[in-house]
Amino acid sequence: MQTQKLGLFDSILLVSGSMIGSGIFLVTSEMTRDLGSPFYVMIAWLLGGIITLLAALNFGELAAMMPKAGGQYNFISRIYGKTMGFVYGWSVFTVIQSGVIAAVAMAFAKHVAVFYPGLSENYGIQLLAIISIIALTYINSRGVSESKWVQRIFTLAKLLALALLIVGGVMVLANFFPSLTSNFTINGTELFVAKKQVVYQLNASNSSFTLTESFNWVKIGGYTLFLAFAGAMVGSLFSSDAWQGITFMSNEVENPTKTIPRALFFGTLIVTIVYILANLAYFVILPIDAIANANADRVGVAAADKLLQGWVGGSESGIMALLLMAGLVVISTFGCNNGLILAGSRLYKAMADEGLFFKQASVLNRNNVPAKALWMQAAWSSVLCLSGSYGDLLNYCTFASLLFYIITVLGVIILRVREPNEQRPYKAWAYPTSTVVYLLLAGVVAVGILISKFKIAATGIAIVALGWPIYYFFQRNKHNKTQ
Repeated sequence: MQTQKLGLFDSILLVSGSMIGSGIFLVTSEMTRDLGSPFYVMIAWLLGGIITLLAALNFGELAAMMPKAGGQYNFISRIYGKTMGFVYGWSVFTVIQSGVIAAVAMAFAKHVAVFYPGLSENYGIQLLAIISIIALTYINSRGVSESKWVQRIFTLAKLLALALLIVGGVMVLANFFPSLTSNFTINGTELFVAKKQVVYQLNASNSSFTLTESFNWVKIGGYTLFLAFAGAMVGSLFSSDAWQGITFMSNEVENPTKTIPRALFFGTLIVTIVYILANLAYFVILPIDAIANANADRVGVAAADKLLQGWVGGSESGIMALLLMAGLVVISTFGCNNGLILAGSRLYKAMADEGLFFKQASVLNRNNVPAKALWMQAAWSSVLCLSGSYGDLLNYCTFASLLFYIITVLGVIILRVREPNEQRPYKAWAYPTSTVVYLLLAGVVAVGILISKFKIAATGIAIVALGWPIYYFFQRNKHNKTQ
């Protein structure tokens, strides 16, 4: 059956739309508490963007060499063997993709609850999150043409909204709002001084023992700064993740050997630029203490509140900002999950085609879509929504996901040596420099995360390691069926 395929424009929107979720509106707050300096926070975002861009450039070469559904699963399988490929696919299904879908769906539901507070009662948040997953899964089961329109509308909407936030920062910097003071100069008074926020519990009152919190900054440097910086990188890398999903669905992309490398580059470049400008806007609009201590880490809401004070004034600006940014996050997370749900099922189909996943995942419906793989993904993501453990699982496997990126990019060098005469329609830009620089940067960050967040990193590795015995279960089952 002939189906409509994704062109370059829609492929770029899939890459960028899958990357932009709720992270850009939240994680800067925690990163600021860890680093205490606009310079170091911005470097963390810039480095996260550079690492992502370099990975995308190298993935482009592999995608052009292996333009079939499954993407990174195929890359890893060819480079390191089927066992390692399965372990990657297992990690994607159990946590990396399904866990992100669950987390993004919960963020969507929590921000819808800003408009309907009653949703917060009696598992209403979890139920709405599951309904959003089911709705998007149904849309994607109707075919690529339907899902790409959802991606177009919601990705363009959130890029426009982020552009308005950036423009607001420029207007404050240009003194367009006389009632607001730009905090850019103030925040930069100790630009290169790294600080970590420490919370002290203080005694108060004479007759009773009361605890109050006091937030103070403590200067850090050397090894302590390295660990704090590596920890902060988790936020920027997580916010920039999911860009590789387009490689899962090469069969549904027009001229994939050319389109996918271009989509990876331009999609990640757009998001990197938008993220850096959005964070500059935060430091222009808000003082550093307000960023670090934003209510529920909602730095986007705090920035919008400040802008609305300058525009409309009055005591209602806080409520308006909350509703405005909640609406933006609802749009952002809904569009993000559409891209994640669309791409993930194609990987499971590729595994099922080789007997390394549930057989039904390989079945296409009348719209030429692996609908059963979509619904399997939806079912597991919904379980994670109900379990409440998706957030922990997500943290555990962020480190594992970085390791898979590292070994995949390393595979570019391995294949260049092992298969020098293989056809390469696209070659990684500035190879081997871009590849080696990526491996060095990502490797240093990975080591820093392993040291600074050892429990999270070790647990992530343990979850991934469960893939080995499960691989042999599928292999034994496959062998029994062929006898």
